[in-house]
Amino acid sequence: MIELRTPAEIEAMRPAGRFVAEVLTTLRDEAAVGTNLLALDRRAHELIRRAGAESCYIDYHPSFGASPFGKVLCTSINDAVLHGLPFDYTLRDGDLVSLDFAAAVDGWVADSAVSFVVGSARDEDLALIDTTQRALSAAIDAAQTGSRIGDISAAVAAVARAEGYVINTDFGGHGVGRTMHGDPHVPNDGKAGRGYPLRAGLVLALEPWFLATTDQLVTDPDGWTLRSADGSRGAHSEHTVAITEDGPIVLTDRSFLGVD
Repeated sequence: MIELRTPAEIEAMRPAGRFVAEVLTTLRDEAAVGTNLLALDRRAHELIRRAGAESCYIDYHPSFGASPFGKVLCTSINDAVLHGLPFDYTLRDGDLVSLDFAAAVDGWVADSAVSFVVGSARDEDLALIDTTQRALSAAIDAAQTGSRIGDISAAVAAVARAEGYVINTDFGGHGVGRTMHGDPHVPNDGKAGRGYPLRAGLVLALEPWFLATTDQLVTDPDGWTLRSADGSRGAHSEHTVAITEDGPIVLTDRSFLGVD
């Protein structure tokens, strides 16, 4: 069921968006060559407890997951791009890191993701990350009342295809509110002018993610981590966005912290 939020409810979602933005910024700042993924997860857990927030991940067990997730942070490294289950791995120079984090504050959820490189970066990794960020900006610009889901999807796909990337539509954006995943699904490819009409009060997590040379995924033995089928690297950018009559509001915006 697709739910629309009142202006007051959107305002009530702002603390969750701000918290998620702050946690991702902290983790990005603290991630470096030599940092263990389990330490990043513990740090996220500490920040959740300190804020009195609730994790959306730790008990999460959808049909595609082998078991409850059991951690509070997704850590996808290099050829992993989505749902990365933290494990005993120490970051190395040049690793491409995608962190995905969702939490609830006072019963309202926000969801966001960021990709970056620790240490020395390859040009092709920076280009891939930049493409996901520009695709996210295009998606946000398309999230206007009177438009349709297909307009968002087409905006994402246009940025990806201009850079030569192929697109997987199995996983994409989604509704956000009292729960982390709701209707509607927002694929990263589609036809402009098609799909559900965008109305004021609709809150969406928009999340372009691309792999360098494939659109095919394989699942790790952990039952969660999704990797490229050909070993090429992936990147993922995501924001929670509220659609209003005055234009989209990025609830997980990190610019107030002095970052992109």
